[in-house]
Amino acid sequence: MLKITYLSHSCFLFDDGNYKVLIDPFISGNPTCPEEFKSLVPDFIIVTHAHSDHLGDAIALSKQFGIKVVAVHELANYIVSKNGIAHNMHIGGSFDFPFGRVKFTIAHHGSSTDDNIYMGEPAGVLLTIDNKIIYHTGDTGIFYDMKLIGEMNSIDLYLCPIGGNFTMGIDDAIKSIEFVNPKLSAPMHYNTFPIINADPFVFKQKVESLGKLCKVFEYGETIEL
Repeated sequence: MLKITYLSHSCFLFDDGNYKVLIDPFISGNPTCPEEFKSLVPDFIIVTHAHSDHLGDAIALSKQFGIKVVAVHELANYIVSKNGIAHNMHIGGSFDFPFGRVKFTIAHHGSSTDDNIYMGEPAGVLLTIDNKIIYHTGDTGIFYDMKLIGEMNSIDLYLCPIGGNFTMGIDDAIKSIEFVNPKLSAPMHYNTFPIINADPFVFKQKVESLGKLCKVFEYGETIEL
């Protein structure tokens, strides 16, 4: 049984009983990440783009514990230049890892370091693990190809931003669910900072009004999928 834990913001931990896979490890410096996860050591890390609230602790964890970070080519090269370990990929490409399959999708956003070094394209992630398919959109605005992604993949869990300003807000996220048609949706990238404040239960109500399932995670909460 796949266990999924929400560390807040856009950071999720996936544990299939053999491997722990962490996406967008914004842990230290994150005001909403529960303290008990500050010492977490995963087996693999996936990063959607280079903004500090997503790249987060990836390089530090990779250097300290020899963890491989999966990222788009330019960002992967940057991680290696900082003495981390990386697996280079790009949008549309997929690869089979010991834990399962990773495929990067497009995302409409940006990707640069805090010192404004361009890091290639931002991405979403299709993660296949324990016979489940999770679509973590990364930071993105809505785009019509989400419908194609949903048609080509039976999405078990859809993780989408709702905070607005930098990404989709609630109404666009709801429309994206109509495109993707997932079995279960969960909001992310909200309430970490005042500029992205949003009510996840308004989102939940709107999802359920479509006759679809929604889970609002508490910070640090684990569910089984």
